[in-house]
Amino acid sequence: MTKPVMLTIDGNQAAATVAHKLNEVIAIYPITPASPMGEAADEWSSRGQTNLWGTVPEIIEMQSEAGAAGAIHGALQAGALTTTFTASQGLLLMLPNMYKIAGELSPTVFHIASRSIACQALSIFGDHSDVMAARMTGFAMLSANSPQEVMDFALIATAASLESRIPVLHFFDGFRTSHELAKISTIDDSVYQAMIDDDWVQAHRSRGLSPEHPVLRGSSQNPDVYFQARESVNPYYTNMPAIMQATMDKFASLTGRQYQLFDYIGDPQAKHIIILMGSGAETVEETVDYLLNQGETVGAIKVRLYRPFSAEALIAAIPASCSHIAVLDRTKEPGADGEPLYKDVLTAIAQHHHSSESKFTEMPKIIGGRYGLSSKEFTPAMVKAVFDHLTQTLLKNHFTIGINDDVEFHSLDWNPDFRTDAHLHNFQAVFYGLGSDGTVSANKNSIKIIGDSTELNAQGYFVYDSKKSGAVTVSHLRFGSKAIHSSYLIADNDANFVACHQAVFLSRYHMLDLAADGAVFLLNSPAQKADIWSTLSKKMQQQMIDKQIKLYCIDAYAVAEKTGMAKRINTIMQTCFFAISGILPQDQAISSIKQAVEKTYGRKNKRMVELNFKAIDETLACLHLIEIPQQISSQLELQATVAESAPEFVRNVTAKIIAGQGNSLPVSLFPADGSFPLGTAAYEKRNLALEIPVWEKDLCTQCGKCVMVCPHGVIRSKLVPGKELTTAPNSFKHTQVLGKDFPAELEISYQVAPEDCTGCSLCVDICPIRDKSNASRKALNMAEIQHLKQQEQENWDYFLSLAEYDRRQIKASTIKGSMLMQPLFEFSGACAGCGETPYLKLASQLFGDRMVVANATGCSSIYGGNLPTTPWAKNAEGRGPAWNNSLFEDNAEFGLGMRVAIDKHSEFARELLLQLKPQLDNTLVDKLINADQSDETGIYEQRQRVELLSQQLAAIDTPAATQLAKLAENLCKKSVWIIGGDGWAYDIGYGGLDHVLASGRNVNILVLDTEVYSNTGGQTSKATPRGAVAKFSASGKATAKKDLALLAMDYENVYVAHVAYAGKDTQTLRAFLEAEAHQGPSLIIAYSPCIAHGIDLSNNHQQQQLAVKSGHWPLFRFNPTRVKLGKNPMHLDSAPPSIPYQDFIRTETRFDMLWQTHPEDAEKFLAQAQQDVNHRYHYYQQLAELDWSDSASVAAVKATGKQASRES
Repeated sequence: MTKPVMLTIDGNQAAATVAHKLNEVIAIYPITPASPMGEAADEWSSRGQTNLWGTVPEIIEMQSEAGAAGAIHGALQAGALTTTFTASQGLLLMLPNMYKIAGELSPTVFHIASRSIACQALSIFGDHSDVMAARMTGFAMLSANSPQEVMDFALIATAASLESRIPVLHFFDGFRTSHELAKISTIDDSVYQAMIDDDWVQAHRSRGLSPEHPVLRGSSQNPDVYFQARESVNPYYTNMPAIMQATMDKFASLTGRQYQLFDYIGDPQAKHIIILMGSGAETVEETVDYLLNQGETVGAIKVRLYRPFSAEALIAAIPASCSHIAVLDRTKEPGADGEPLYKDVLTAIAQHHHSSESKFTEMPKIIGGRYGLSSKEFTPAMVKAVFDHLTQTLLKNHFTIGINDDVEFHSLDWNPDFRTDAHLHNFQAVFYGLGSDGTVSANKNSIKIIGDSTELNAQGYFVYDSKKSGAVTVSHLRFGSKAIHSSYLIADNDANFVACHQAVFLSRYHMLDLAADGAVFLLNSPAQKADIWSTLSKKMQQQMIDKQIKLYCIDAYAVAEKTGMAKRINTIMQTCFFAISGILPQDQAISSIKQAVEKTYGRKNKRMVELNFKAIDETLACLHLIEIPQQISSQLELQATVAESAPEFVRNVTAKIIAGQGNSLPVSLFPADGSFPLGTAAYEKRNLALEIPVWEKDLCTQCGKCVMVCPHGVIRSKLVPGKELTTAPNSFKHTQVLGKDFPAELEISYQVAPEDCTGCSLCVDICPIRDKSNASRKALNMAEIQHLKQQEQENWDYFLSLAEYDRRQIKASTIKGSMLMQPLFEFSGACAGCGETPYLKLASQLFGDRMVVANATGCSSIYGGNLPTTPWAKNAEGRGPAWNNSLFEDNAEFGLGMRVAIDKHSEFARELLLQLKPQLDNTLVDKLINADQSDETGIYEQRQRVELLSQQLAAIDTPAATQLAKLAENLCKKSVWIIGGDGWAYDIGYGGLDHVLASGRNVNILVLDTEVYSNTGGQTSKATPRGAVAKFSASGKATAKKDLALLAMDYENVYVAHVAYAGKDTQTLRAFLEAEAHQGPSLIIAYSPCIAHGIDLSNNHQQQQLAVKSGHWPLFRFNPTRVKLGKNPMHLDSAPPSIPYQDFIRTETRFDMLWQTHPEDAEKFLAQAQQDVNHRYHYYQQLAELDWSDSASVAAVKATGKQASRES
């Protein structure tokens, strides 16, 4: 047995390593948290890395998980060794094919990073809801509990599947295991070769469909034979447990790591045991070990093979002395009399005990419980509480642990102060960072450096919500000489090292609650060394004195600025950690960090390597040890999360979640159906900006562009009569409105929300006005927030108190006018400088008071609907966008259903109105039915009529009147918007989108096109351009971008627009107005630069302009209404390409990096892409110049255009 190579990797990489080694075809589709497995496999194949048989596995990305399952089924039937990776809803989409794959006895392994199923809400975090939905498919189910087991079981599952012909679902907990970094033993090729019998492989290949030995599979069977045929597989399932155990035994003989179908740990004479599977079993093992040392007789069983469920193996694993059992499920089955594992265990033991050979004197008392849903913490204290409960006379069945159930009181109490002794000799560190500031990636590097450079075991886990950026991230790192089983977070008073990478957290979080006595606290702060102590709260100062904490500080942003790193501080803070933690000798640590930098950037960006090296060297000179006084001097307290004036729900629920106290919230506070109030993002003051824009009213021409481009809705304009500004703060800026569209007595103000600004600077970038005497001074300029914050917050509060200007008096077709409308999408958690959110904000300004939104899963659903807050808001009248997210794949159909329901209710209301006309004001009824609601005045007047109708209906006591009173709101215009990204519209949801376009229904579809799957990390979609490097296209995408707009034009009544707001803002505005006014389907495809493009989003506008000028993103509007007038519906809004395509793509890393890795391919793709651009614009130009008539159909004229294009 050779000594294994040790690697520090996460569970996803562990699974992908084995899958890539043992397969020929890998069909993939991105979904969190399983995507990294597919990304790794694609990258390895792009580098020519071979499998066990010396060939490079074929990686194919499909349009959905359903498509991936179909491709897998086909590849298996053709005799290829095939696999996939997925989770959650993705696994559910595979279920139909899984029944077929299992029914045909096709050996394969699906690797699942198990994740919650979207129910009352979506969650990307881990539990067993998804795999439990697959337990009837006929797949065997094998549960891994740690990254080491993931690697081992991936091989064991493959071998057992090939031998048994039973496909295997190999699952491990999403995030808790899939993303946990750990130091593990790798598997040598000799072990692979010994485990995989070539006869099994050849047998599988020989069963592949071939005309050389043809058979028929997939027949249709009738009632006379289906039942018998279904029973014919029984021997295979009967044999599977023994095959799996034999495979585990063989693996043990080769590696020394022994597994059982049901692994028992604990006292051989235990009376009380816990049975469970997944990462929670690691926590249970740690707790059992501790309790045994305390003299308790307890035990636990780790379930490995869940399907087929071997009752015999389970019974053999349970001590005969056992009297009480708690079975823990990480899932919930509403309406059932227990969760799946509990019922299987209960049935197995009951059947055994009532047999003639029971090993138990008495039937053990068995209770079931739920824990850890959606990665909820499961700690030793909770395990201890379950064991303690088993000693009680009155047992609570179907209990929960880890939450406070104050509705039906199922929950068990636990003592949060309970600890095991597992970490007495470990080093534990916690890092508070900001989403997208690089803290997590730096810590991953640190773990790998320590894991690879020392004999220490290492573990890393990262807590972050699903917001896009700007949310707090907390990294939990452990290092120690013994194996680490702690699949839970570092708790209060346990951390030897605490780092705060953003000074704003000092006023938000009790970070030093986590610090142990004698810990080190590292603070990144712009304050001077002498002033650091005074910036700390009263509580933090006292904790430092009481716990004898060492305090180090650095101004990391100043170091980054000095060394050319812009705002990237990850390498700087990582250097600080190694310099003061003592984990490695300083010289060795610095050398290792530089090696990690070279590995990350070396082939792609040499300049970035040089900048990082410079920052590392500069860091040590700027790191300071602060002397701790003997007594506190601060009177600072943590700021209130929300104001006392906030609504009750916001104070009691939202504020707790914002403060990181969501775990303590009881069940009773949550809406059972998942309905939450709007406008809550306004209470989440994130204070991210280091600089904010300052308005120079003497220069401003009041164009409104700054309001238009602001991604977070923090710059607003408002018109107010001058006489109403007498109580304005002295620093509140306003000036007389310019232009003929408004009365002269009105004043205009442009105001920023300082605590909500992200400092992206796009408003300043777009500002067209410069001071002629000082070109660096514009009408908007960025300034440090430090001395402006209090003043501008007062100004912002005053600004909000001013009434909104009457929408009926606004000329919405101008940028200036439309930007006076109140945005009902504000302060989102999107990335600073986001390319998507300006479009959503614009839609909410124009139509928000009447919008119903169907939002596909993706970035827009996360920054739009992720707790604790939502940026969707309502106006003073209580109106606003009604928003919902169904799934990823069904959004078009979801929105269509909304439209159909609204239309039906509108129709029904009109029917009732006519039925009740004799009892109502006839003139009112006629006006209600014939109302013109094409502008703001018409909508306002219709709402007034509905109010009058409601008053009249109140006096009519009939069922019809009661019905109409409930439905009357549907007499007012409602605007249905179907919103999502390119992954949805071009790929997984395209079939539904196509159907909705063909339906003719009045829906507005907004595609936020980032040209990648942004939400899952930047994987290729059909919107990805030729030559772009993305995850799943590591060697560059070889095919051209799908032309969704052209496909949509084939339908006779679909409005289509291609927009880029920074390319031409007036065209974008006009497109939104025309699309919403169009009586039929409309499709707006909006160019949305993204960090996945490898650009600094402060250059967002430049990238949009380059995309338009190069022809990459032509601007146009296709309005079929014009056909009826005999006019050409196609209007090109951008000029022919005026710069080479290369001038655009070489400014974005997604394209440019291909010249570093595959230069010949890059040149080839560039030539093809330039041809694509020229041809596409030429075709659109021809389409725009064709003659149209009333009788001409769109498709016919397009066909003429295509023919002309071919002939040219």
